[in-house]
Amino acid sequence: MIKTKKPVFFIVFAIILAFSYSVFFGIEYWYGDLSTVHVKGADQIRLGIDIQGGVDVTFKPVGAAIYDENNNVTGYEEISDVTEEQLDSAMEVIKVRMQANSIYDYESYVDYDNERIIVRFPWQSNEENFDPEKAVDELGETAMVEFCKGSTYSQDAVVLKGEHIVGAKAGTIQNEKTGEPENIVVLEFNEEGKQIFADVTAEQAQTGGAIAICMDGEVISAPTVEESIKNGEATITSESFKNDFAAAKALADKINAGSLPFSLERESFSTISPSMGEGALKVMVISGIIAFILIFIFMIALYRLPGFVASVALLGQIAGTMAAISGFFGFRDSSTLTIPGIAGIILAIGMGVDCQVITFERIKEELSKGKTLDSALISGYQRAFTAILDGNVTIIIVSAVLMGAFGVPGSFFHTIFSPIFQIFGTSTEGTIYSFGQTLFVGVICNFIFGILATKLMLFSLSRFKKLRNKKLYGGVNNE
Repeated sequence: MIKTKKPVFFIVFAIILAFSYSVFFGIEYWYGDLSTVHVKGADQIRLGIDIQGGVDVTFKPVGAAIYDENNNVTGYEEISDVTEEQLDSAMEVIKVRMQANSIYDYESYVDYDNERIIVRFPWQSNEENFDPEKAVDELGETAMVEFCKGSTYSQDAVVLKGEHIVGAKAGTIQNEKTGEPENIVVLEFNEEGKQIFADVTAEQAQTGGAIAICMDGEVISAPTVEESIKNGEATITSESFKNDFAAAKALADKINAGSLPFSLERESFSTISPSMGEGALKVMVISGIIAFILIFIFMIALYRLPGFVASVALLGQIAGTMAAISGFFGFRDSSTLTIPGIAGIILAIGMGVDCQVITFERIKEELSKGKTLDSALISGYQRAFTAILDGNVTIIIVSAVLMGAFGVPGSFFHTIFSPIFQIFGTSTEGTIYSFGQTLFVGVICNFIFGILATKLMLFSLSRFKKLRNKKLYGGVNNE
């Protein structure tokens, strides 16, 4: 016997509609001509270069700024003998700042011959608070590396700065306990930093505390202090790069960037037109709406009442995916939506429709056997769940592997899969990561809306006497 109450349908239906509206249209408050955005709408999601266009900028290393009598910057000192390692470190700073702003769809490379760094990243012309030239200048600012007592950043807890660092380098040693090779990062301090570091590590070693290594106020590593270090050379070990040399080198580059003898000046700046053309986004949106309407009609024509419920759940699934991209939930910043990311959404929607078809076909089969409506609904969902679970879990694994292989070093999935991918080397590709991310979120939303919400709504509707006609569920006779 189904125990779901009649009001459940209206509650779930209202929640999905309200949630979808807030995700697609946002929530903002107007006071006169001023507006305050509480929730960003779908039109405010940052789009990839391939859809919206972006910025192309070239940086060159420069020395200290030259000021006039009014304290205005008139130029920079010339600098020479910039090493490849220093350029790599500067490139890591730019990547960190990009990722800190949830910009994953970027292209970057170093021109070692001409000592230049070229970066391309997406921007959104209708984003009121986004100034591309200011954002570019912030990318090239001198990095600030600081060491804090504890595992979090606090200005009051800063004990060392980049000026105290001679250098950092990645290396490999043999673990004394296991005998296996292990990647490490070695830090070297100057005379002043050596004494400060010795005092701090002696204090932290007594309590088993950590020292956080921070860049621009963001913690990039927080190793635990095991003993006092008096020789001015510290060895950092971590599970995140134990078997991933590229991740260890990335950390060393970031630390070195905080003690670089130069900053980056913008040498050239230009905007990039979207590769798909100005009207491509509108075409995709209109196509998506038409496709949803056709699916809605198809599902109702084929499965009647369950088809209507499935269409409502599908709307919730799409809204849930867009909410994760826009930063709707608060615990995660917004991400960049690219064309591969849209492909991930479409694939997840296809999985959602497929789950509904499997379930409703099982229900029709149970009804054709002469079972009661309640028995057919319960049995149909039970028979379909195993096949649905297997298919969705497979997609979740695939998308997680993609995020691990092409995600940012140190991210959750990259850390999990780093022991495997270290064999092939690391590759941070934002477009592929975007595909894996939207596919992963879409399948999770399928479990929430396509399975749970659909079941609640359908079981609730089956409690209404006028809706217990088997024909409404794909059967042929009334109960």
